[in-house]
Amino acid sequence: MTLPAAAASTVAALALLALQSAHAFAAEPPERVTFASADHKTTLVGYLYKPEDAAVTRAPAVVMMHGRAGAYSSRANGVYDATTLSKRHQAWGRLWAEAGYVALMVDGFGPRGYAEGFPRFSYAARPEEVNEVTVRPLDAYGALAYLRSRPDVAPERIGYIGWSNGGSAGLVTMSLDAPGIEHPNPRTGFAAALIFYPACALKGQFDEDGYLAYAPVQVFHGTADQETSSSRCAALVERSRKLGGDIAITLYRGATHGFDDPSRKRQRNPANAAATEDAVAKARDFFALHLEGL
Repeated sequence: MTLPAAAASTVAALALLALQSAHAFAAEPPERVTFASADHKTTLVGYLYKPEDAAVTRAPAVVMMHGRAGAYSSRANGVYDATTLSKRHQAWGRLWAEAGYVALMVDGFGPRGYAEGFPRFSYAARPEEVNEVTVRPLDAYGALAYLRSRPDVAPERIGYIGWSNGGSAGLVTMSLDAPGIEHPNPRTGFAAALIFYPACALKGQFDEDGYLAYAPVQVFHGTADQETSSSRCAALVERSRKLGGDIAITLYRGATHGFDDPSRKRQRNPANAAATEDAVAKARDFFALHLEGL
């Protein structure tokens, strides 16, 4: 199931960028599943990417959480299903499946009536039912419980990956004060998390006592991000590390928001392309260390 670390990292980077090709998009769409959010009132929709190797049992798994634009392509034209997931989500889902993971892409907006997501700079106008501090972590823990119920998933080897608003939700999900879980640790909660270009103000949640995660967290951010502040996230990470937090941040000079989107428009920016290749390699190595080695 597992390639040597260097080879796996190269394969992962190439796999993500290769999804720009028409051949890649001809792949079988992921399985649609439903499960309960830990808010105890919302039935969520998810899309399951699974390894092709049928001999693999109890594989590590990943919960994938979308950003403010939602799970689907901006060209979905009202069709919100496995065939219209965004290029980024398709890319990462297939990447993890090819690496031997079960990957669950969670749609937290569609079941609440916002499948089309939200435009840029709409933060103040978004409804409370998609709050990334109080609500979306509950969706993450609902996804965690669902994956743990599956016979093909190793229940203590589940990681989290989130982008933008889903990255912010991930920081809260991984915190010692996360909603939806009591006394969290890497065995009862997520084993590790990858957080891409989050907004790190987090509604002031950690201003007083500081931020501490209960499991390892790796943050990726671009210094030319137009939507969220890389410097604010760097400061959050620095403060957390001084408190003893197992958290790190990689800053990519000149990379923009959504730098890992495999579209030609995003990847023709050399800074984004370089950031994508490096982040994919680091992400693969990070989960190999924290999920495969348990």
